Parts: sequence; C-alpha cells; structure tokens
Amino acid sequence: MASDPYGWLATSLQTIHRAHWHRAVQPLEGLPGPVMVGQGQPLVNFASNDYLGLAGDPRLRAAAIAAVQQYGTGSTGSRLLSGHRPLHRQLETALANLKGTADAIVFSSGYLANIGTITALVGQRDLILSDQYNHASLINGAKLSGATVFDYRHSDTQHLLEQLTQHREQYRRCLILTDSVFSMDGDLCPLPAILALAEQFEAMVLVDEAHGTGVLGRTGAGGVEHLGCRGRPLVQMGTLSKALGSLGGYVAGSAELIDFLRNRASSWIYTTGLTPAATAAACQAIEIVQSEPDRRDRLQEHICTLTAGLDALLAHPSPHRPFGKRFPSDSPILCIEVTNAATVMALKQRLMAQGLFLSAVRPPTVPTSRLRITLMATHTPEHLEKILGELGKIAAGAR
Repeated sequence: MASDPYGWLATSLQTIHRAHWHRAVQPLEGLPGPVMVGQGQPLVNFASNDYLGLAGDPRLRAAAIAAVQQYGTGSTGSRLLSGHRPLHRQLETALANLKGTADAIVFSSGYLANIGTITALVGQRDLILSDQYNHASLINGAKLSGATVFDYRHSDTQHLLEQLTQHREQYRRCLILTDSVFSMDGDLCPLPAILALAEQFEAMVLVDEAHGTGVLGRTGAGGVEHLGCRGRPLVQMGTLSKALGSLGGYVAGSAELIDFLRNRASSWIYTTGLTPAATAAACQAIEIVQSEPDRRDRLQEHICTLTAGLDALLAHPSPHRPFGKRFPSDSPILCIEVTNAATVMALKQRLMAQGLFLSAVRPPTVPTSRLRITLMATHTPEHLEKILGELGKIAAGAR
C-alpha cells in the first residue's frame, strides 16, 4: 500500500515544535491602539506597526465608510480591466507628492509591490545585490526575477563595493536592494553611500520604505528624506499598512518607471485593485501625516525615553540575566537580544501576564532570538514606565 504523500507534514511540524520555532496567531480585540484586549485582559500594545496611531483614528474610519458607501466593498477587477477608481489615482498623486517624485503606483499589498517591481526591472541577464537582512518580500522577489543574486553583509558598503567590482561588468543591469529601516533590528541603511556606489557602477537602487514612511523625515516622507536623499534617482517602495494605518503597497519614482510598471509588473496587472475603503483611508492618513507633524515629534520623544531606559537597565550585565544587548536602532523598533528561542517565548508569556504585549522573534526569521518592542505616538508616559518596570524586574532576576 502506498504511503501517505502528506505524512511528512506532521514530522516537519514536530521538528518545528522541538526547536521552539512554532508560530500561532494570537487574537486581539477592539480598535487598533496602544491598549487592546487579548486573552481576556487589557494589554499595552508594543507589538504593532501602527507607529502614528492612525489605524483606529476616527477620520480614517469615516473616510473608509464613505468610500464603501460610494464605491462598494471591492474594486471588482484588475485596475487595467474594470477595477480602477478615481480614489486610486488620488492616492497615487498624494503618495508622489509626499515622496517628492514624479509619480507613484499603488499595489494591493507591499509584498506584491516588491515582487512585481523587482521581477519587472531585472531578469536572467541581470545582477541583484541584496542586504543580507532585507525583508522576505525583497528576498523572494529577487529569487523570482531569475537574476543572479548575491547578498552583501548587513549595511556593509565596503562589501557591496567588492561585490560590484567583482560582478557588475558581467551583467546587463544591476539592482541594489535594501530596506531603509530594517524591521527586525530598527537600524537604518547607509543610503548615501549606496547611492554613490550605484552611480559609480551604473546600478539601480530599490529602497523598501515600509517602516520609514510617515515616521522619518522632516515631512514624514520616510528614510530617504531623513537620510538626505530626496530627489535622487532611485525606486522607492513602501506600504500603506504600517504608519499609514491602512492596507496596500506603493512604488514611487520617475514617470517612466511608473508607466513601465503599469505595463510590466505582473502583481499589479493581474491582481484586483486595492479596495475603496483601504484606498480612502490611506489618502486620509497621508493628509494627517502632512498636517500633524506633532505625531512624529511625540513618537520621537517616546523613542528617546525608552532607549535611555533600556540602556540603563541593561548597563550592568549579570550571568543570570536572560537579556543580552540592545540592538542599535534609529526608529520606533527597539529590540533586546535573548539567549534562546525557548526563553524568549517564556518572557513573552510572562510579560503578557503583566498586561504587556510584545513580539518574540526567533530563528529562522532572525539569526538570534529577541524581544521586539514597537512604539506608537499614542503611547503614554505611563505605558513606557510600565514596560521599563517589568523588564527591569526580569533584568534584576526577580520572579
């Protein structure tokens, strides 16, 4: 009798469990915000990418409701067939204005934006050089493109130079891929140096601004603006699902780039357009980002407060402490190294029992386990005091 062709799944799951790598969803109730309800209790939410606190904002909800009433719940087709609505173009124009580019194109998710853009720009005759800590959507887009892919060490422009020197002249086109803010560490890429190398070697650069848009820069345009590279020739990709509190992805750049993507990006051409509700909510979010810079100011204050507090409680190492270092960060993402996957999961549960919701990130997502704390503009000083107090007890060895 033939063996079960699906039997390997159970064995693989057992391996995942033994390594403490198993993942499961954790339902949260209520509107998105700094405090939500999980497992029947209020939880101060330090696991959200809603950096500006806009996902539950009444103005975004009202915009979404109005769009549903006018356009319905779905776009009903791809943008090129029957799914294009005036709202889509309104959002693209707003994004181009925010990013300081000639045009923009909106995808149904950030993942689709990266996959579609990378596979449209390069193919089998081309070269991709990718930061080793890039997001999975960049990594998978590079693989799907068929291009030759080499990783360079994280934010190491000397290694990038070596890769360009060794490989560039053998390929038709070259595309350098990097996050602006690296989502599992919180640090920023060395974009000015990357762009200088790209110019020297005639390479394109795609910057993933998923965690920078709305958060960084004088106007909230993102890491590109923050790093002094606004107006430089590059491909800016980002999401609408983090600081902008909605859903979807975008690419901003030259008029030629955007027109090319409309004709060659498969994940845009063959996918239903973004829903009217998500589109309208994102439009409203961009307006708030531009008109309320105080949100970014409050967020920056929280970052400074929590960074100083974490550094103080980690300043005196102890052999019995489960914490290692705090990872360097220039963003609302603050991570503390933890000894192993089992320990980080136990710490997550301990903190949840005290009313704190954090992310426990483990391999294979990252090389080393860590507690990942994400800040929101709508957190209060009391929320920060609470998390520092509980982490301080753990650092001191209290049970």
